[in-house]
Amino acid sequence: MGQVTIYLEEGIERKMVAAAKSARLSKSKWIAGLIRERISNEWPSSIVELAGTWKDFPDADVIRSHRGQDADREKL
Repeated sequence: MGQVTIYLEEGIERKMVAAAKSARLSKSKWIAGLIRERISNEWPSSIVELAGTWKDFPDADVIRSHRGQDADREKL
């Protein structure tokens, strides 16, 4: 497991310590969690579970139906 040293301004460190304490995590685990979230290529499960929850939400064709026609592309 790798180690990283970071330098934080006092105010940011205070907020980080408070957030880690609130989450009942060590500072290291709290920071590692943030990094894990940032580099993740998947949607969080809480977001994925929202799919289909709005029964009256229009589909893509309805949303796009009010747009005009695209202009023809120029030939290269």
